Amino acid sequence: MSNLVAIALFLGVLLYTVFGGADFGAGFWDLTAGGAESGRRPRGLIDRSIGPVWEANHVWLIYCLVVMWTAFSGAFAAIMSTLYIPLGLAALGIVIRGSGFAFRKVSVRTPEQRVNGVAFATASLVTPFFFGTVAGGIASGRVPSAGAGDALTSWVNPTSILGGLLAVFVCAYLAAVFLIAEARARRAIDLESWFRRRALVAAVVAGGLSVGGIFILRADAHRLFERLLGPGLPFVLASVASGGAALVLLQRASPQLLRALAFGAVAAVVIGWGVAQFPYLLGTHLSIAAAAAPRPTLVSILVVFALAAVLVVPSLVLLFFLQQRGALEQT
Repeated sequence: MSNLVAIALFLGVLLYTVFGGADFGAGFWDLTAGGAESGRRPRGLIDRSIGPVWEANHVWLIYCLVVMWTAFSGAFAAIMSTLYIPLGLAALGIVIRGSGFAFRKVSVRTPEQRVNGVAFATASLVTPFFFGTVAGGIASGRVPSAGAGDALTSWVNPTSILGGLLAVFVCAYLAAVFLIAEARARRAIDLESWFRRRALVAAVVAGGLSVGGIFILRADAHRLFERLLGPGLPFVLASVASGGAALVLLQRASPQLLRALAFGAVAAVVIGWGVAQFPYLLGTHLSIAAAAAPRPTLVSILVVFALAAVLVVPSLVLLFFLQQRGALEQT
């Protein structure tokens, strides 16, 4: 039962990584798009692409927090009391990002638009970085079971910095591929080329970080390193294959296939991390079974999960469907 709930929790992590990651990555390209005139069209495509859906993707973050708090309360307390600095900064980034995006659209003066735009784009960069450092701190075993671990070294360490940088560039790659598909669907050839070049750059940087990360994990998180090359290896290879196929087919594949390949590349590496982490929730000192709530609580969570899937997932599918058809651009 505890493993089933852990899978349900990890599913939320996966969905937030992919859908929320694409939104954060779009902010990265917004930040690096250039001046007001040179960046006008890329930023316009970004606004039209994520405007109707960016806030909805936070449902997965809320879901993860609620399930973690309810099903694995001891681990939740340990994470919050140890990694409160990067988690607090990530939460602040989400608030600033949302405010900047909303106010930029209604600002009437150029200086205000620029300030709000920079707030949105900068927060889109730092938020996934801090989430990545949290993942690195958990995966490398720096969160003690009793909580109240070192508030600094728990997230300022080689594995956490690697996780933060990978999160930034994986989000950038994911967003660039999604925006290529969006530009192609709108027959904006120049924007398709613009985002294709940036997808290649993000893929190269993310790939370089991944290769370098092998040596970092071997020295700093040896069990994670061994498990990624053991039971997690098929998912790592699947990620490489999907990401490579997306890059090869950037100019020829349909928008739907490009999105699916990018989704698969990111999802596979996240699943690989989950497999490598199993059966532990924190490092190698707190297992999923030991951290789990009593069985009646776990059963209740799974029942609520099933009901929420019936109610929430069709609504989100409809939302994304309408957004892809351009039916929400005026709202």
